Amino acid sequence: MDEFETFDFIVNDEDEVMLLLYEREGEPKDPQIILNPDDGSAVLLRSPEEEIMLSGISDDIFDSLADADKLLVCELSRTENEDETEIVNAYEADIAD
Repeated sequence: MDEFETFDFIVNDEDEVMLLLYEREGEPKDPQIILNPDDGSAVLLRSPEEEIMLSGISDDIFDSLADADKLLVCELSRTENEDETEIVNAYEADIAD
């Protein structure tokens, strides 16, 4: 699996969830995320043409997202040196019911 296909969720002290993943081509357009806690997965609809499948999500993340209506998504630059990684896109995705 390509290391740039990995993703991670971070939860802050206010129980707000942020999704980190590597940058994709083009700008996000009307992003949404569809959660499927039954099988521990979600689909990020980054734009009408692009879906990103996320699997292996822990129950804790779904619990933190239960009362949220948006998810902050940060896309990181693809660099060989982790110290040079920066956020290139940050946006909110609507959480679809």
